Amino acid sequence: MSVRIVVAALLAPLALAACGGGSGSGGPSITIQPGQSYHLEGFMPGAPVTAGKPTPLSFTIVQPDGKPLTAYRHGAGPHNGVHVIIVRRDLSEIIHHHPPVGADGKISDSVTFSKPGPYRVVIDAYPQNAGPVPSFQLFEKVDVKGAYHAEPTPPFKPVETEDGYRFAVAGKPRLHAAQAGILDFTVTGPDGKAAIFTPWFGALAHAIFFRTGSLDYFHTHVCAPGATGCASVLGGAKVTGTSTTPGRLKVGVLLPVAGTWRLFLQTRVNGKVVTAPFTLRVA
Repeated sequence: MSVRIVVAALLAPLALAACGGGSGSGGPSITIQPGQSYHLEGFMPGAPVTAGKPTPLSFTIVQPDGKPLTAYRHGAGPHNGVHVIIVRRDLSEIIHHHPPVGADGKISDSVTFSKPGPYRVVIDAYPQNAGPVPSFQLFEKVDVKGAYHAEPTPPFKPVETEDGYRFAVAGKPRLHAAQAGILDFTVTGPDGKAAIFTPWFGALAHAIFFRTGSLDYFHTHVCAPGATGCASVLGGAKVTGTSTTPGRLKVGVLLPVAGTWRLFLQTRVNGKVVTAPFTLRVA
């Protein structure tokens, strides 16, 4: 079942910001007037799929006027096109693609799931004429055949090593909901030397966050000095990640609600994309 996103002028200050999506929480109620909606049509796969085999994935985003969305933002920085981010329910696996958009608006991709279980699909879209809301998210699900054995969320560790690359965060993070923060990472390669980052999908690094249990989502970026279109916004707060020297990443964190979150820090080094997961506690 597709989840529709409501776009109304009254929602613009509260809802979806650059590369971000949050969840509502308790507070004063307000009356929202009926709005128009974007929605997905023709989402595939429509049935359970097999782990370890390439799976065709496709869909079309339909605009409020009923026409396919064909014009997406393009230019400098990472806030362009469509991000397709797929995460296993237990947050043990993530897939991050930027598939092309056909002339008719149909988006087609191929995805390989490594393990059985339920997956959430986040479609983070940047229309060319976005208006007051620069991006929006739509959600779907994919079931991978086989017995699902949820893996427990690992505790926080200051150092994670992936594919021989060592990611170390300075100190113990002290993060608070809806408050911008910066995590300072040092990244070294298998040879012990500082990693050389190369741009990938418009950024030197992508920081993708999911909350355990609810799977709330947020996404920030690390960009080179002077880069434009890199900031992520939530309400009145803004954060931008930067990298000025090899082997150093200052990752912006701006999460909407408290809880336990998994950060998937992705960067391209020596032509290879490396993903380092970290568990974060947000007060």
